[in-house]
Amino acid sequence: MSLFSKIKSGNEKYPALTGIRALGATAVFFDHFPSPSGFHITINVLAFFFVLSGFLIIRLYYNNAELTGKSMFKYFTNRFARIYPVYFLLVSIAILLRHDFRPLLLLKNYTLTHALINNSKDFVIEPSWSLTVEECFYFLAPFIILLIKKINFISSLAFGFLLLCIALLISKSGLPILQTPLFVFSNTFFGHFAEFYAGVYLALVLMKKEKKGDVKLAGHKWTIGGAAGVGFLIIVMGFIYAYPPVAPYRIIIVNNFLIPVPIAVLYYGLMTENSFISRFLSGRVLGILGRSSYTFYLLHMIIIQYISLPFLLPYFGTHYIACATLTYLITYFMSILIFIFYEEPLNLFIRKKFIPRDKTKQVIVITQQPS
Repeated sequence: MSLFSKIKSGNEKYPALTGIRALGATAVFFDHFPSPSGFHITINVLAFFFVLSGFLIIRLYYNNAELTGKSMFKYFTNRFARIYPVYFLLVSIAILLRHDFRPLLLLKNYTLTHALINNSKDFVIEPSWSLTVEECFYFLAPFIILLIKKINFISSLAFGFLLLCIALLISKSGLPILQTPLFVFSNTFFGHFAEFYAGVYLALVLMKKEKKGDVKLAGHKWTIGGAAGVGFLIIVMGFIYAYPPVAPYRIIIVNNFLIPVPIAVLYYGLMTENSFISRFLSGRVLGILGRSSYTFYLLHMIIIQYISLPFLLPYFGTHYIACATLTYLITYFMSILIFIFYEEPLNLFIRKKFIPRDKTKQVIVITQQPS
């Protein structure tokens, strides 16, 4: 218990969202662990992370955002400190295990540009394609904030839609990036922009409400409504998959454009209503798992590919659930250790070393999670 006490989660303004990260990372793990029945989760779990990223980036930086050299340096240093040290460590380990040292592969993976090209064989860490999606959003977020401040939210949304149209044109141009429209919708920020914008809009609504001082609401209608909306779309996805051939653009409509709405509604309820779900997600255990979920997300496929499948699964034989559960526990235990002794200390060191101290306090210590 003394080890877990090193992870401080009590200061978080929206602790239920940290619990969401833990559950999302868990869902991704069991979706990626090879199933004898071929089972896969039908809904886009990463939509929960993308909406969360949109919300947190705007909530953290909107009020003090400026397109000045000092402000941009601080912003990008914060993003680098949060994302890159763990990624650098784990992608280096994965490259060594893979014994693939092609210069172009190393360049694409270390710069997180690998997922702009439709070649999943070059993804050294398979789930890391979503970090490229997050990276694109980080670069665009200051301009999105500027558009909202100078004009309105609709203008920034139109900007996102314009970027999608440009990406689709590039995908039909024969250039060696964004090669197909389906790839754009499946693996890039441009196809997933609506998920981030759902989070952006949620942040704007909540900040406006917080200024009035009436954040907490009675009842559970937003939480229940959001959860019901997500559940309904999960059922819709089940019907889509139940009647092959599966039309990919039906999946895209649900996963990329419809489900972000009830997810944002659910998050709004979790942050403003004192429901059982909110209290459960805000618990100590899920707080610990949520804080270390970024490392877990990047680490889990390495553990599955290089430890579980070659060594554990043959030992467990037909006891698939036991093998998957043990792999899950091992992965999370290692993730917590990496978080305590590497991720968080290095994050704090980089920020203290390169960002000048000021009197501005951040009101949120919860961090966004790419998946």
